[in-house]
Amino acid sequence: MSTVDALPQFADLHLLTVLAQTRSYTAAARRLGVSKASVSMRIVELERAAGVPLVRRTTRSVGLTEAGSQLVDDVQAAFAQIEHGFGRVRDQADHPRGLVRVTAPVALGRQHIAPTLAAFVARFPEIRIDLDLSDRLVNLAQEGFDLAIRHAEAPPDTHVAWTLCDTRSLLVASPAYLQRRGLPRHPRELAQHDCLVLSSDASQTRGWAFTDEQGAVQHLRPVGPLDCSDGQVLHDWCLAGHGIAWRSTWEVESEVAAGLLVPVLEAFAAPPNGIYAILPHASRHAPLRVRLWVDFLRAHFADPAFWRS
Repeated sequence: MSTVDALPQFADLHLLTVLAQTRSYTAAARRLGVSKASVSMRIVELERAAGVPLVRRTTRSVGLTEAGSQLVDDVQAAFAQIEHGFGRVRDQADHPRGLVRVTAPVALGRQHIAPTLAAFVARFPEIRIDLDLSDRLVNLAQEGFDLAIRHAEAPPDTHVAWTLCDTRSLLVASPAYLQRRGLPRHPRELAQHDCLVLSSDASQTRGWAFTDEQGAVQHLRPVGPLDCSDGQVLHDWCLAGHGIAWRSTWEVESEVAAGLLVPVLEAFAAPPNGIYAILPHASRHAPLRVRLWVDFLRAHFADPAFWRS
């Protein structure tokens, strides 16, 4: 087969690498901007050209056969290099353009990311932002995101991340709850309190962080009657007096200032953490449209007045 004859298979091979990441015809179609039927048809054509089955289909997911996995292993590095090279060429364009798919926590997205979009689009009218707000930890590569904005003690070792700003977390409770249950004086006393747990937060696998009397960081697993995957619901529970919650300063600053929430165990405050922009891959090279969005957020987040607005 000549190179010219193989050109259609080149596109279908790239589709196979995307399918290997997404494990879903629907997700692969959404990422590539084609129909699900087109993805299915092109995979069938690729299997016909290869002469062996490449995809293992089940009712719940899509996997690769041994031959399919071997083929993806052989070609995905080349497609990554092609994408990198083409991205660098596109970055030379006078007008940055294209789609940036971003996932962010619900509260952070609603309060501090969504309000900035109008100014960003006005500055870069040919860049589109698709903002997905969810407190669950998504698989960036599998679901086709260009970027995740996350509040964490540290970014994951498996991803490249840029620091947008430093922040910290603290425990808070309503005055009514503290009047009813008392004020804990030490982290170990939390075992006798109602802790409100954000069940979608990966940090809960380690627990809430505290600095002990020797300055070392200790983690305590919270236990309580109410867990929720939605940070806003947990926030509302805390305001309603249902327990003690672990929240970021940017989430509760106004309520603390108004006396609606009271900081708890401040003498054992955890070390500062950060808000990070996390890439779905291990390379620091990102398209210009993504870098511009990160720089825009970093400039806003670095301004103390921004958090008070």
